[in-house]
Amino acid sequence: QLQLVESGGGLVQPGGSLRLSCTASGFTLDYYGIGWFRQAPGKEREGVSCISRSGGITNYADSVKGRFTISRDSAKNTVYLQMDSLKPEDTAVYYCARGFLATLKARNYDYWGQGTQVTVSS
Repeated sequence: QLQLVESGGGLVQPGGSLRLSCTASGFTLDYYGIGWFRQAPGKEREGVSCISRSGGITNYADSVKGRFTISRDSAKNTVYLQMDSLKPEDTAVYYCARGFLATLKARNYDYWGQGTQVTVSS
């Protein structure tokens, strides 16, 4: 059974850090580009970061550039999103998704996880 499972979300104070994980079962993540997206209440889903199949190409939304880092661990069939210097506006449900291209456009992804909540608040 194909599954993408996000984990690592939670409540953190402004300026803090979290590391999100996206772990696959039923398929090999290395064969796909992986994207991280987020959706805050009342807002559209936004592309946050993506990584190519080789891991050699990464891309970030301007709003997170310099604060977030995406990486992949083939042995663990997992992609990570390290989030530092978190701000209240980063509060959202974060989703990972697989696609054949690594882009920040949701339409390029065919399979999605269920999401993990990130709340940045003092």
